[in-house]
Amino acid sequence: MATPRQLPIGIQTFRKIREEVLYYVDKTGMAVDLIEAGGCFLLSRPRRFGKSLFLDTLKELFEGSRGLFTGLAAEDRWDWSAKHPVIRISFAGGQAFSRDDLNGWVNRQLEDVEKAHGLPARAADPRGRLHQLIQSLHRQTGQRVVVLVDEYDKPIVDNLSEPGLARQLRDTLRDLYAVLKDADAHLKFIFLTGVSKFSKVSLFPGLNQLEDLTLEPRWSALCGYTLNDLETVFAPGLDGVDLETVRR
Repeated sequence: MATPRQLPIGIQTFRKIREEVLYYVDKTGMAVDLIEAGGCFLLSRPRRFGKSLFLDTLKELFEGSRGLFTGLAAEDRWDWSAKHPVIRISFAGGQAFSRDDLNGWVNRQLEDVEKAHGLPARAADPRGRLHQLIQSLHRQTGQRVVVLVDEYDKPIVDNLSEPGLARQLRDTLRDLYAVLKDADAHLKFIFLTGVSKFSKVSLFPGLNQLEDLTLEPRWSALCGYTLNDLETVFAPGLDGVDLETVRR
């Protein structure tokens, strides 16, 4: 039996998992399938279910990090000559206690993207800044932009015990996500993850192309592990393990 690898516990970075040769269940074929399906997608799953890792995998694909995909399903299916600029916004790593907190959180992440591409900030509010950044990246690279949002609903979910604040943060996020509808001509792909399922009307007004994958059987294994994954990918570390107990 092969020597067991280390488990990627708590690691949300695709590059780190691949460069440190940790256990990895290959989701890259499904990632390519999803991208080829095209459009704007939403996926809700519990926390610590691999959503952030999947988003990071999408980011590395679109940015053309070919070396990370050696031996994986996407290696021979992806057009590595076309690299797309990626805007990734994550709400996973903190908590917003006010509208200003939330705006600052978004602005800092957009600033990181601006600096990475040598672009100036032309707007102070996150909505205008995101819209201008999408247009600027499209002009600069000649490629349409990818937007990835991790834990799109966390600022609201964290504050459900304070309904007034939760509504303020919901309205702020709704204004931000409305940019994606207005910038459709400049966008290649949109993917949002979260832990809840807010209605399209309350949080995504006008984003009619948003497709909810949460309960779609075809995409059920997009995140997380199946029993077959355990029995194959993790086989070297399962010597003596009672899989029936694991299944229960």
